[in-house]
Amino acid sequence: MTAATPRPEHVQSLARGLAVIKAFDGAHPAQTLSDVARSTGLTRAAARRFLLTLAELGYVRTDGRLFTLTPRVLELGYSYLSALSLPEVAEPHLEELVQLVHESASVAVLDGTDVVYVARVATSRIMTVSVTIGTRFPAYATSMGRVLLAALPPAELEQRLGEPRAFTDRTVADPAALRDLLGDVRAAGYCLVDQELEEGLRSIAVPIKDPMGRVVAAANVSTHTSRGTKAWLRDEALLHLRACAGAIQADLKGATRS
Repeated sequence: MTAATPRPEHVQSLARGLAVIKAFDGAHPAQTLSDVARSTGLTRAAARRFLLTLAELGYVRTDGRLFTLTPRVLELGYSYLSALSLPEVAEPHLEELVQLVHESASVAVLDGTDVVYVARVATSRIMTVSVTIGTRFPAYATSMGRVLLAALPPAELEQRLGEPRAFTDRTVADPAALRDLLGDVRAAGYCLVDQELEEGLRSIAVPIKDPMGRVVAAANVSTHTSRGTKAWLRDEALLHLRACAGAIQADLKGATRS
């Protein structure tokens, strides 16, 4: 058997699907059906089937002509991501942030209708529920979740909002009001949530972007109302948080190049 001959265990459809995903890179983040067929050597019909399947699974999005990957492709390497990539890059920057603001800081990604914590540096426990790596919360009720939701195209946003419900009397759970809030978040580039997930908890979050400029994660600072005012979060913590996110993005870019 030559090196070019597939082994009996070789699954051709899986190999072709992965080839379609790998066709998207920094130089070609958005491609037409013809582009993908050309770069993978597939027929247009086959490329179309793979792209539509990936879109149905949430790994690809399209505007009807151009196809792009979604942040969900991170799931394909989640074991590596959770053990090495984003958390390892983020943690030293979160530690530095915590030393500056003396409050807990985290990084999360979007998974379905939830945010999932992938990195965290805590000071004191400020919530009645424990927050650890892998903790999930409904995205619409959290600062990181709203930052991530605000970056989605309208059709995907509708799927990711889920079925909002109130956790406190401050929770914004009306879908129309949430859409308006997300528009404000998109314009401002940050989100501040005041006691919507839990009484006494305030947090502020900013996006983390990949080298192609796509929002793939969010970072936040959380504080208790007895310690951190909304003005402090906006005027001081936000400056340090944005610097932290920028440092994480720079390291991610460097890791991509290496």
